[in-house]
Amino acid sequence: MGKSLNIFINKKILIYGLGKSGLSAFKFLKNKSNIFLYDDLKSNIENQNIKKNLISYKNILKLKFDQIILSPGIDINKCKLSKFLKKNYHKIYSDLDIFYAFYKNDCITITGTNGKSTTCQLLYEVLMSQKFNVKLVGNIGNPILSAKNIKKKTIFVVEASSYQLEYSKIFRSKYAAILNLSPDHIERHKTINKYVSAKFKLLKNQFKGHFAFVKKNDVLIKKELRSNRFNSKIIKVNNKKIKSFLKNIDNNYFLTETNKENLSFVLEISKKLNIKNNLLIKAIKNFKGLKYRQQIIFKKNNLIIINDSKSTSFSSSIGVLKINPNIYWLLGGVYKRGDKFNLPKKYFGKINAFIYGKNKKFFNKELQGKIKHENFNNLNDALKKVFVTIKKHDSIDQTILFSPSAASFDSFKNFEDRGHYFNKLIKKYLNGKQNINI
Repeated sequence: MGKSLNIFINKKILIYGLGKSGLSAFKFLKNKSNIFLYDDLKSNIENQNIKKNLISYKNILKLKFDQIILSPGIDINKCKLSKFLKKNYHKIYSDLDIFYAFYKNDCITITGTNGKSTTCQLLYEVLMSQKFNVKLVGNIGNPILSAKNIKKKTIFVVEASSYQLEYSKIFRSKYAAILNLSPDHIERHKTINKYVSAKFKLLKNQFKGHFAFVKKNDVLIKKELRSNRFNSKIIKVNNKKIKSFLKNIDNNYFLTETNKENLSFVLEISKKLNIKNNLLIKAIKNFKGLKYRQQIIFKKNNLIIINDSKSTSFSSSIGVLKINPNIYWLLGGVYKRGDKFNLPKKYFGKINAFIYGKNKKFFNKELQGKIKHENFNNLNDALKKVFVTIKKHDSIDQTILFSPSAASFDSFKNFEDRGHYFNKLIKKYLNGKQNINI
């Protein structure tokens, strides 16, 4: 633990945001520094164990803090402490920075617009099959500071969002991957350049001897690589090379372009970790994916039903729209600012879109002249029409694809809530008699 990085001991620290990452940072630091806690939401401060460390808005403005640990979900432009944070931006750090200050374990950090969670989960299962001491942490749901029983040989697979990387200052990862980039979170980052810059901070912080894996032929990634010099070795990942490998893999999960891309990154990273090939293949064959991420929940006769509730942009739906003939595509929700529908023209004829919700105007405009589409008030009405339609063509292969291409918070708590609701509807329309993989 170098003194230059040990900046979180015996300091006056404000932790702003008391969700999972904020509370894990508090538990980690509470016996190491003088910690003050603040959150905009009253529901997050009802925990009796933190009340003595809470500080009021007025007292925050009176004190001088050494560091401010900011939870990823907080937008400094839209929070109660906005002016204070902007004035003290140089003091803002993330939970990733705290981790790096105390541990020197190897990290494999995955970021990108689409596929982060699936890639992290697959890589984690591959490493587990090889008997690595590995922890799966980060944006996937387990704060990095909540990890227990850390040993010198422990490897961390970290899912990192643009929000986490934007606030981090000292975090470095020996292995880093940017899976892909397309416009996302523009409402927060304001411009695509700022969003890309947040992602590439992961590479800019790497040392010589580190490895960076990036998607080959990604327009935004290529542009950023041309504009900057990096210390790490850049490895360009081409998912077209994976076709021969997949000949030995009987797993429908890797039919989509997106999941082939995720697997391509895992294979390239595995080459640097001395992975045993037989165990690698076994782990990939057994991989079932994550809930609500291009998840095949029903497959019988000539009907496949896919729950891809995690899809929050057109780019996240494109891969799965390419795989099956006769797709009945359900989409709708809160669209992403700057999002564009860029599916190649050759796929247009095999897709029928069923648009639901309040933002139909946006989706109609994007699909106009490309995909045949209808509008519905809600998901239930749209799915009802889908089942009426497929009954007329039950002699051919058909796919019901729930891939909303939009955020869920207009009608649901989150994408999990939305995915669960879709599964309930499917059970209803299949009369509850069929097996559904939920």
